Amino acid sequence: MEKLRVFDIVRDRVRLDGLVPPPPVAAKEELTVDDAKKLLRVARLEMVKSKLRDAERNWMPRSEFVRICGEVCSDPDETNRVARALDESGTVIVLGDAVFLKPKQVVKAIGGLIPFPATNPNDPRKKELDHLEQQKALIDQKAIARVRRELWGGLGYLVIQTAAFMRLTFWELSWDVMEPICFYVTSVYVMAGYTFFLRTSREPTFEGFFQSRFLAKQRKLMKAQKFDLERYNELRKICYPFTNAEEVGSPGLLFSSSSRSEFDGKVGKVC
Repeated sequence: MEKLRVFDIVRDRVRLDGLVPPPPVAAKEELTVDDAKKLLRVARLEMVKSKLRDAERNWMPRSEFVRICGEVCSDPDETNRVARALDESGTVIVLGDAVFLKPKQVVKAIGGLIPFPATNPNDPRKKELDHLEQQKALIDQKAIARVRRELWGGLGYLVIQTAAFMRLTFWELSWDVMEPICFYVTSVYVMAGYTFFLRTSREPTFEGFFQSRFLAKQRKLMKAQKFDLERYNELRKICYPFTNAEEVGSPGLLFSSSSRSEFDGKVGKVC
């Protein structure tokens, strides 16, 4: 009996040596002082950038720029560091006592003043571009002529409609009958103009109609004559690297240099 009692005591005893210790708990990373200073500096930079954007100006005096930086900084040294960081990052350009808030405009203006060597007239790419320019000028002229015919047809339609409404108002019917008809016809024109704006993202003006129809006619003629617009844009970028984007095949109007003045004159006559 004593032996059995000893066995039971040994069996019921908790064996602590077989327990696995719990895994160590990883210490949570806390925000260091350097990280807090960095976040504060970034927040101050963003606040100054927001104030500069709200100014809606191209440039401002250096004293005013320093004052704006000082509004979000606690001491003059921090103000100078913020101003220097904005200058070094290219957010602004500091030249003497002037601070330019739109560096892209400054770079574009300086780039237009730098003389670049003219393209070699014997370059085959220049000759190819001249040929494409002539072909594109003819396409633009045809597109303008077709759009003008459409606009003259629209003017004739409006004249006939106005004459018919006058006839119905003063001779055939009366204003009591024609008033709701005129109202609904006007509403249809307003909805048509709104639909035009939704489809083209252009204002429903005479010039907007002209530009939209010109672009459609131009693309149709280019497709019919198999005009290589991508090659044309590539050659213009090579020969005229600082040409405006709209003259190098932007999503807007695709003009050649020889037809732009003609387009402006035609729009002025129509509008």
